[in-house]
Amino acid sequence: MRFTFIRFILVGIVNTTIGLSAMFLFYHLLGLSYWMATFLGNTIGACVSYCLNRNFTFKNNTSVSKSLVRFVSVILFCYFVSFYIGKYIVYLALNHIHTFTETISTDLAMLVSTCLYTLLNYTLQKWIVFPQKSVKTKA
Repeated sequence: MRFTFIRFILVGIVNTTIGLSAMFLFYHLLGLSYWMATFLGNTIGACVSYCLNRNFTFKNNTSVSKSLVRFVSVILFCYFVSFYIGKYIVYLALNHIHTFTETISTDLAMLVSTCLYTLLNYTLQKWIVFPQKSVKTKA
């Protein structure tokens, strides 16, 4: 299937806009913690992602029950790995710079984590959640 990464990025723009908006809303307006805001925002984005990636990006007809279990597993794995590493990277980078507030540091961590999440998520969705069946040719 050609151009899956381009379609994945287009879908990613949509679900990331929705998910990140929700994260910032939960964090800034509702005062939720980093982990709660990012988890809830990511969950909202993941729902959009599953529908669009299944039907548009990978054009996959695997049963929903099979692909959804794999999707949720991949999403959770990507979330915890990416958002932990992203927060840690920003902490290390800004630890000695005291000009950024906690809010700005958290916002940066959300952005860095989202980038890491996108790369890891694409790779795992392509190979685990929505694998392409190899086309057999007659010899």
